[in-house]
Amino acid sequence: MKSTEPANNPQFISSPIEPRPRRRRLWAIGGGCILLVAVFFFMHLRRSAIPSAHVKKAATPPPLLISAVTARNGDIGIYVNALGLVTPLQTVAVKSRVDGQLMAVNYIEGQMVHQSDSLVEIDPRPFQAQLTQVQGQFARDKALLENAHLDLDRYQAAYTRNAIPKQTLDTQAATVHQYEGIVQLDQGQLDNAQVQLAYCHITAPLTGRVGLRLVDSGNIVHANDTNPLVIITQLEPISVIFSVAEDFLPQIEQQMRQGKRLPVTTLDRAQQKTIAQGTLETLDNQIDTTTGTVKFKAIFTNDDGALFPNQFVNARLLVDTHHDARLLPNTAIQRNAQGAYVYLLKPDQTVAMQPVIVKTTDGNVSEIEGLQIGASIAGDNFNRLTDGAKVAIRPTTSRTNQVASGNQSRTQTKHL
Repeated sequence: MKSTEPANNPQFISSPIEPRPRRRRLWAIGGGCILLVAVFFFMHLRRSAIPSAHVKKAATPPPLLISAVTARNGDIGIYVNALGLVTPLQTVAVKSRVDGQLMAVNYIEGQMVHQSDSLVEIDPRPFQAQLTQVQGQFARDKALLENAHLDLDRYQAAYTRNAIPKQTLDTQAATVHQYEGIVQLDQGQLDNAQVQLAYCHITAPLTGRVGLRLVDSGNIVHANDTNPLVIITQLEPISVIFSVAEDFLPQIEQQMRQGKRLPVTTLDRAQQKTIAQGTLETLDNQIDTTTGTVKFKAIFTNDDGALFPNQFVNARLLVDTHHDARLLPNTAIQRNAQGAYVYLLKPDQTVAMQPVIVKTTDGNVSEIEGLQIGASIAGDNFNRLTDGAKVAIRPTTSRTNQVASGNQSRTQTKHL
């Protein structure tokens, strides 16, 4: 028999009110989660909105300060640059032409000597004795010639009277010619002896600077010695020889045929300092096939001694001059793969890339094509400039000084 106690026992009957508090807790937890998600989403939107404002603000940067230069017209020279070598017009190695002992050295090392100045003295006594001997022989033979002339006159008078035969007269005439030849020989020996004696006194053949001493007094020198006694180099005037590419030859020859004296300037190694000014003298008669260049020779007075023999210099030959050319500072010209360009200032305070053609350059300026006279060009800050960038002109020094002076005046007035 089944028991009915559980069904009738109130302890085993489930109560319908027990799950309600649990549902409320679930709804409270769900609401809290939704609230947290809403707060997190709001904070995220706010956080992401702040950088957007910064980006928007950074999208409009302030104008870039630059300095401006203006294209102007003027004259510019067409130059040909080349490496030159200072070459003396004359260099003489003085040697002895006779054998003998060196008695005196009359120059100082590095001294400037003039033509005919005494340099060295060789012992003249042997040559003086030889000269005396030749002079005596010449006087004797000359006296014999005079006596032969007197005898010839007597024989001619006797022959007119038929006192002597014709053969005797002819013999005497031949004797006179013989003595005349002897006297001429003696005269040549006399001149030679005088020249040999003069060779003992060695003088400067030109005006120039002597080098270091190569021989001292007391030494025996010979006419066939390999080493010279002294070397003299002419310094005033002096020349510079430089090589120019054959492409410039027609233009240079055209100027020379017109009789123009083309100026040549020598510069130092850095091509910043001018050493001397000269003129083009001449050019070589052929082109060097190994280099494709032609040698030119320029003459410099070198009064100040700025040019020194065998010195390397940079030569600049002025071939022509362009007048009323459009000039621009080199610092304002930029270059890229397409060529040269500048940043042209526009009325709306922006810059635009403007291509230009550089024709020639002289120092810090260049002749250009592609710009109008008076056009304003950006002069600096190229590493930050771009096409279409907004710019502002930087005040010049004079403008800044005027503003500072005005501020100072207002300050002094305020103090008063």
